[in-house]
Amino acid sequence: MRTLLLSDIHANAVALEAVLADAAGQWDRLWFLGDLVGYGPDPNECIDMLRDKAALALSGNHDWAVLKKLDMEEFNPEAKQVVNWTRQTLGEAQRDYLNGLPPLIIEADFTLAHASPRHPVWEYILDMQTALENFDFFDTPYCLVGHSHVPALFELHDAAVLNGYVAGAGEVVELGLRRLILNPGSVGQPRDGDPRAAYAVIDQKAMTWTFHRVVYDITETQRRMKALKLPRRLIDRLAQGV
Repeated sequence: MRTLLLSDIHANAVALEAVLADAAGQWDRLWFLGDLVGYGPDPNECIDMLRDKAALALSGNHDWAVLKKLDMEEFNPEAKQVVNWTRQTLGEAQRDYLNGLPPLIIEADFTLAHASPRHPVWEYILDMQTALENFDFFDTPYCLVGHSHVPALFELHDAAVLNGYVAGAGEVVELGLRRLILNPGSVGQPRDGDPRAAYAVIDQKAMTWTFHRVVYDITETQRRMKALKLPRRLIDRLAQGV
């Protein structure tokens, strides 16, 4: 069984289409780790594409904000602006789909959480200490998270984090040797200095996790955002991968 793992699409349909094309033939099922909407120009289109393909899907903090399940106090002004725009733009069917997504799911050997197993909607796992603390909050061998927009791996052995790093494109990680927290990075708004869309593929027969990056037409997403008068800072950062 091969699983295509996506996270943080953020209403970027051009990036999502590029990922699906690049991953064609490499997966049997799709899991999504949350934040379908927010930041980008295509919330309805992205929901429609994912809804038809995802076997499992989570809700993220931007999804909750759009649904008014989360206070926007910690959102920056540009993010708040797009949340309010998305609320007005979403169709009823798309809103209903988004509203039915949980922030955490346990599936066999995998705990799936948007942000972290400790705080499924909003906690960034970006450092060793936060990762170490979060290993106490799931019992499965593997925890899959998004939210940070950074493709990363944290491994645990003998109650101490031995390694944690940002992963590179094409890197293959062997599963089954230690407990892991894994993040595939962001489809729609990477933040590791690489503007290419990020995703991962889990091969449960070979027991491997492979990180992938794919070029997409960033200028087209930017054009759509400009036409909708979305915030300039959000438009510019797509080309910078930050």
